[in-house]
Amino acid sequence: MPLDENDAREQAQEFARNAAELISPAELTERLREGRPLRIKLGMDPTAPDLHLGHSITLKKLRDFQRAGHTVIFLVGDFTAMIGDPTGRSETRKPLSREQIEANAKTYQGQVSKILDPGLTELRFNSEWMNQVDTRRLIEIASRLSVARMLERDDFEQRLEKQEPLFLHELLYPLIQGYDSVALKSDLEIGGTDQKFNMLVGRELQRAYGQPPQCVMTMPLLEGLQGVRKMSKSYGNFVSLTDPPDEMFGKLMSIPDSLMARYYELLTDADAAALASIKSGGVHPMEAKKRLATTIVEEYHDRDAARRAREYFETKFQRREIPADVAVYRLAEELWVCELMKQLRFASSTSDARRLLSQGAVRVDGLTISDMNFRFVPGEHRILEVGRRRVARIER
Repeated sequence: MPLDENDAREQAQEFARNAAELISPAELTERLREGRPLRIKLGMDPTAPDLHLGHSITLKKLRDFQRAGHTVIFLVGDFTAMIGDPTGRSETRKPLSREQIEANAKTYQGQVSKILDPGLTELRFNSEWMNQVDTRRLIEIASRLSVARMLERDDFEQRLEKQEPLFLHELLYPLIQGYDSVALKSDLEIGGTDQKFNMLVGRELQRAYGQPPQCVMTMPLLEGLQGVRKMSKSYGNFVSLTDPPDEMFGKLMSIPDSLMARYYELLTDADAAALASIKSGGVHPMEAKKRLATTIVEEYHDRDAARRAREYFETKFQRREIPADVAVYRLAEELWVCELMKQLRFASSTSDARRLLSQGAVRVDGLTISDMNFRFVPGEHRILEVGRRRVARIER
């Protein structure tokens, strides 16, 4: 049933809340006025087995549309994953094997159901149509977009300026992502701000194929645990949706105080008064961080798990009640953390130690460490943890 224009405009404004950009409010209002379920698309390539809190921002926006009766399409980019999204990359991604892609894709379904209603989610794979595209058809699709348009992408332009390699298959990535919107007849595509170019290609290809161009909604990118780069599995600065409660809680306790308000804004339903109190220092930073960690663990696990995770953190790291049966290592002077891990047999080699650091598996006094040059200082640092079971107490 068609909607009144004012009602449709109000709905569009509400859907756009917390979004970085909507292209365009007038177009979304017009779609909503039609009174039909819109087709809302989010595509993710299964390049890693775990989704993280950064992904949850776009998934929750999909949930808003889902709860309003619109059709949510979670698109697994199993075909595009074989190319590798070049967005934000200064070098060509290494291709994944079909086996890796399929294994990662299987994990996505369960993780997405932590936020979306699986019974109301249309799960699709872009190999459904791309496996049917032969060379002739691919050339026909490519003819709809100019090379000059492709090279408008900042990361492509920068690589050419620096005389760094840019391979032809990387130019195909935004083309295929855009064609996904044609195949799915999407009304709106949602993604991070770094996906804006690719999503706009979808608009252009839909026009070329006689479809109404999709609206595009970009969502803010969440900074990782150190507050510098965006949250990413590649950078080891992530909180996975599948992290155990204790690990999830501990990682969130490691974020800089300067990130807290942003994490509250993007990851919780905190109201304006609560946010103002956190920003003004009305809540002690340690307590604010505990509330944040508790809220998020409760969301992805349950209330009891969140309570136990908080108690574990407070017992182990605040009251320094360290289990008596952990290994004790005597340290007389500063020591590189990778060397310490090897000496404790927590890592088999330097490269193994570096890998564990990059994966966010190393914690010192409860804080995740990803700095490859971190040095353990006797007297200042007391507990080294690698994974969940390797723990050592460091003494002088």
